[in-house]
Amino acid sequence: MSKHPEPSSPRQAAPGAGASLNRWLSYLEAIHPTEIDLGLDRVLTVHRRLFRRPPRGRIITVAGTNGKGSAVACVAQILKQAGRHVGTYTSPHLHRYNERVTIDGHPISDGAMVEAFERVEQARGNVSLTYFEFGTLAAFVAMAQAGVEDWVLEVGLGGRLDAVNVMDADLAMITSVDIDHVAFLGDDRDVIGFEKAGILRPGKPAVYADLSPPKSVLQQVSAQNVPLLRLGADYQLEDADGVVTLRCSSLDRSLILPDIPLPQQSVAAAVIAAWMLEPGLDGEVIQDALTRVRLPGRFEKLADSPDVYVDVGHNPHAAAWLAARLARLKQRGGKVRAIYACLEDKDTVGVIHALEPVVDRWYLSGLSCPRGVSAGELRSRFESATGGAPATVMDSVTKAVAVAREQAAEQDLIIAFGSFFTVAEARLAVRGQ
Repeated sequence: MSKHPEPSSPRQAAPGAGASLNRWLSYLEAIHPTEIDLGLDRVLTVHRRLFRRPPRGRIITVAGTNGKGSAVACVAQILKQAGRHVGTYTSPHLHRYNERVTIDGHPISDGAMVEAFERVEQARGNVSLTYFEFGTLAAFVAMAQAGVEDWVLEVGLGGRLDAVNVMDADLAMITSVDIDHVAFLGDDRDVIGFEKAGILRPGKPAVYADLSPPKSVLQQVSAQNVPLLRLGADYQLEDADGVVTLRCSSLDRSLILPDIPLPQQSVAAAVIAAWMLEPGLDGEVIQDALTRVRLPGRFEKLADSPDVYVDVGHNPHAAAWLAARLARLKQRGGKVRAIYACLEDKDTVGVIHALEPVVDRWYLSGLSCPRGVSAGELRSRFESATGGAPATVMDSVTKAVAVAREQAAEQDLIIAFGSFFTVAEARLAVRGQ
């Protein structure tokens, strides 16, 4: 990987002032030769041109294999409920690019996003930026322009070399470390953990939301003298007949967590982070904030009779959480009908094995998007995983949703999952959104 900024060749003409958001997004897709190009040299160069001094406000950076979006949504809502002016940056989006940047819970306007893109374009000169790098810097510009007090930033991939990491975190959260994005991060939890731990900063507090952190994370915590609060060691989740209580002895705080359809470990980590940032925060404010969290695509219910849910989970770790959630609902009776469509680099066999015990009927779909697995290839992977279990195969998620709803009884449950593309298409099919 080059140590110096790389010029675009040939340089394409940027959209003019006042061009539409869609024109800018098309431009972003075309100006760098690869979609993913990890490294901070290019983005740091442009970042320094945009920000002569660190922006005002606290930086909360969230990394992890799964649960990042849930943690971002929860901590942002809590801080907003506490009266803070909060911005978030997440990726990818489901339907509109504006979903990636929110100010106090509201997606950014097209005009503000375009203005930020124009600022980045002027600053980058001959530096070639990926779509994600360009969008990340634009998100920072937009948040600075809005004057937000808390910047809640979700890492896109890994941590150490992700564009988000040009910002120095005042508080870091690592939700989980598991195997995903093998081509970029490797297939070893210690190696992946080292990448995630790249968001840590010397002496700055951090939260680790899982029970078994890799040694590499703990080594970085020790080396950088990071005050870490860790699930199972520094705070606990206690389940008594379905009532989950979060207890943190070091902060002398406890809270009953509301039952919301998000990973409890991410929710708990968000509460811990909020307590570290706002020590006097009232428990009722936190509980009320959590009940208001809405995170499209995360075990989101779209319809009744039969119930239709969607979930963006796309790896075995996320599939295991989804299976546990489905098992709880299955106790009411009825069959679980699963619509599955995924991207080519995912552990399809691992995902199927995690969900196989709770799924009664499979509907396999192709995805017509970059890196989408075709229906035929998915059928082959499914047969390899199950030894030839029956499944209905469709060439689109839209068709799979229609067939599953037609075949389902009122008491059945339909779940469409496997990627953001899967969820976006299923939401359109059910709600026309």
